[in-house]
Amino acid sequence: MAPPKRTTAPPDEGTRTKAELDLADQLGHELVRFVRLINRAKSQVAKQGPDGIERSAYAILFCLIYDGPQRTSRLAESLHAEISTISRQSSTLVQHGLVERQADPEDGRACLLAPTAEGLRVFEENRKQRNQWLAEVLADWPEEDRQTLNALFARLNAGIEAHAPQLADAVQPQTTPRTPNKGAHA
Repeated sequence: MAPPKRTTAPPDEGTRTKAELDLADQLGHELVRFVRLINRAKSQVAKQGPDGIERSAYAILFCLIYDGPQRTSRLAESLHAEISTISRQSSTLVQHGLVERQADPEDGRACLLAPTAEGLRVFEENRKQRNQWLAEVLADWPEEDRQTLNALFARLNAGIEAHAPQLADAVQPQTTPRTPNKGAHA
């Protein structure tokens, strides 16, 4: 599904219409609801998979399969996690034979994490389970609606990737210089 063509230039940031902002508010509400429902579904599945690995460690496996071998620091950045958490989880994945450490060709002192054949097999098994669940969720949707959902979700994700929100920490408030109290010692 191709995006609609704009006939006019987009408004400057901060000059969105009330209708655009109202729709964005509705979407924001549905996205929060979606994330909460997904988190609830994930929590209903055991915290550890049948192979004894934390479910959150599968995110590492996902990144390694889709983005290729990586250093722990890059994984931590991608997953918005602490390096210590990624190190612990990746060590578990290595112990279970799902991930292996490889020499970094750019820096022999560093190592890359990469999925093993067993890691790919376990990932595919989890993927099949997820796909079965999603197919059940969408079973009564017409095929055209399922295709549209996929296209719009892909487009939404691309838009989010292209327009990262400004973090509150990034905006530094204007401060006025402090004047020392009378009688304060320097």
